[in-house]
Amino acid sequence: MSCALLLTACGEAPKKVEAPPRDPTLDSSYGQAVAELAAAGREAKELLAAGKNDAAAAVITRGQPLIASVLAAPHPTLAAMEAASDLDELYGQMLLANKNYGWARMLFQKNRSRWMHWTPQTDETARRRQQADAAIAECDRAIAK
Repeated sequence: MSCALLLTACGEAPKKVEAPPRDPTLDSSYGQAVAELAAAGREAKELLAAGKNDAAAAVITRGQPLIASVLAAPHPTLAAMEAASDLDELYGQMLLANKNYGWARMLFQKNRSRWMHWTPQTDETARRRQQADAAIAECDRAIAK
């Protein structure tokens, strides 16, 4: 009997059950970052429409850390994906206009991948994927020239 007690005392300690990590998308700072990213996209679009390409480029550059931040969440929100996609689309269009076809294509491919793998698929996600496909095709035509 003492042998059984001794063997049981030498066993492994029970493992602690860790709580799942907190979902960062539930933090108010996440929502604020998504709103800032969306605002940057709107601002850059307005600047491009006004022909202020350098100012638009600065806004897009400023938005890159926000994209990284909001997409670092294990399951980013749809609003975060849309805001990141919109800013990358603008950046890609600027690169395409400057004949940086390879870099532009990379950004359009990133958007295509985002929307191809998003669930649930909707008419909007399909539209965004088709938009990316068209932009990729435009890059390919320009590269082939």
